[in-house]
Amino acid sequence: MSVLLQIRNAHKRYGDQILLDGAECTLTADTKVGFIGRNGAGKSTLLRCILGDDELDSGEIIRHPKLNIGYLRQHDPFLPGESALEFLMRDSGQPDWKCGEVAGEFEIKGNYLTCPLQALSGGWQTRVKLSALLLHEPNLLLLDEPTNFLDLRTQILLEHFLKSFHEACLIVSHDRAFLNATCDYTLDLSMGELTLFPGKVDAFLEYQKELNEHDQRVNATIAAKRKQLQEFIDKNRARASTATRAKSKSKMLDRLELKELANEQARAVIRAPQVDRRQGPAVRCRDLAIGYGDRIVAKDITLEIDHGMRAAIVGDNGQGKTTLLRTLVQSLEPLQGEVKWGYGIEIGTYAQHVYSSLPENKTVLEYLEYEAIPGTKSQTILDVAGAMLFRGSAVNKRIPVLSGGERARLCMAAILLGKANVLILDEPGNHLDVETVEALADALIAYEGTVIFTSHDRHFLKRVASAFIEVRDGAVTHYRGDYDAYLYMVQKEIDDEESRRHAAKPSSSGKTNQKTPTPKTTSSLLDERQLRKQIGQLEKQIARLDAQKKTTHERWMQATDPSESMRLHEELTKIQEELSEAETRWTELQEQIESA
Repeated sequence: MSVLLQIRNAHKRYGDQILLDGAECTLTADTKVGFIGRNGAGKSTLLRCILGDDELDSGEIIRHPKLNIGYLRQHDPFLPGESALEFLMRDSGQPDWKCGEVAGEFEIKGNYLTCPLQALSGGWQTRVKLSALLLHEPNLLLLDEPTNFLDLRTQILLEHFLKSFHEACLIVSHDRAFLNATCDYTLDLSMGELTLFPGKVDAFLEYQKELNEHDQRVNATIAAKRKQLQEFIDKNRARASTATRAKSKSKMLDRLELKELANEQARAVIRAPQVDRRQGPAVRCRDLAIGYGDRIVAKDITLEIDHGMRAAIVGDNGQGKTTLLRTLVQSLEPLQGEVKWGYGIEIGTYAQHVYSSLPENKTVLEYLEYEAIPGTKSQTILDVAGAMLFRGSAVNKRIPVLSGGERARLCMAAILLGKANVLILDEPGNHLDVETVEALADALIAYEGTVIFTSHDRHFLKRVASAFIEVRDGAVTHYRGDYDAYLYMVQKEIDDEESRRHAAKPSSSGKTNQKTPTPKTTSSLLDERQLRKQIGQLEKQIARLDAQKKTTHERWMQATDPSESMRLHEELTKIQEELSEAETRWTELQEQIESA
């Protein structure tokens, strides 16, 4: 098996932070490696060094002469108004038939292939980027958090692609389920060192836990021995008859060093609010309709969530999961019906619309001390702050200088320290590493209150959720089954679609298995022309709104003035509502054309 890439004695630091300290690793052909490590450990920096966008302070990265790297770009490499087919042809230099064939592997066909890319959701744009990677025929894929914000169906499709990809991969991800499904090796970056483990991420984390427990036992033995030697030295060094022995014992003591425990470095310590267990319904929804203005996202919702449930809101992107959460917490008014919470409910909300409500006159630590239950120990507050990446001097940062991502993590920390008996969490695992997500899952499982949440992380969903509520096709239903059953249902739908697609491919005789389409009448052609005209107008509107959304989101993430942050957040919410409405209308018109 040939060596594609070799990292030797790599050193890299930013200021006082050491990212790589003599790190070494070898990547060979045909291996798929999951790359994990704490937030800020240096994973993305190492990827940039491999790509040549950054340099090591010392050491070397040796590349095979025939190494061809494919990198899944986080930014959009698309030109204004460019279609998926036009982008794929421009990016790869391949003919249209070849681009269409590869795009078909990701179910990109019909209008999805020819409409402006800005009119497609983030998940579909990721599919286009993956098609572009394949067209370049790389022998090493570098993927940095590829599942971020992808719905379940697109994640499964990405897994199918990676399983059928017969070259090497290096995948940075905090999603354990995704890594377990796609990677047979695990690369860990910790304390500046790289460790390549010949097994899946679950096996590595178990090995890491066992190794840490072994090191703790060794340290306990060494500590006892050191204590024994120190007591002998203290008693005997003053006596002339035993001074020589005491000096010998002192040398032994100097050689006994405690082993540094990598897993104890900045360990994520999280506990959920301490609340009393309650019985009965926490919230009831009756004849509820949710949406924006005149647009109904889902209706006829009758739902009851009991105290103590950990209910996961599931469904594809754009179906209305966040809309339902916002309606439950009353940041969005119901279009019809009612939401009724039980007596004595205190709600803690982690969602985009609360990030800008933080007080500007406090530091991180002062705010957490104010939000924590009276009597909470200072170390507990610091532990939770540290788990949310506020460590050392960062706890003294004033809130006005925090970025949007930092404000989000601060809101999460405040909720965990508070006294809410109902937690509403929208994508709580975003921006957290594998260990912190796992610590958050443990805390929520031990929580005596009620949790209602959304997440794209399947491992997190399976561990935490005790009930599933699906938002799909304008309806909200309490799904009767566990997460494995839900996964099976979605997987079967994808498999059936792939079977239909492969059945429609030309046979060896050049014919397909599809029936000959019925010729369209003149009136139907006129109707289709009108529909396509409306679709074209919508695509322009979607492209404009999508560009506005990205620009506004970037400004909001960088904003430090509270009033400006609030204004930008309100503007972002309004743009999102208009964009969702336009995308829904575009989908409806497209379905009319396909069924015509």
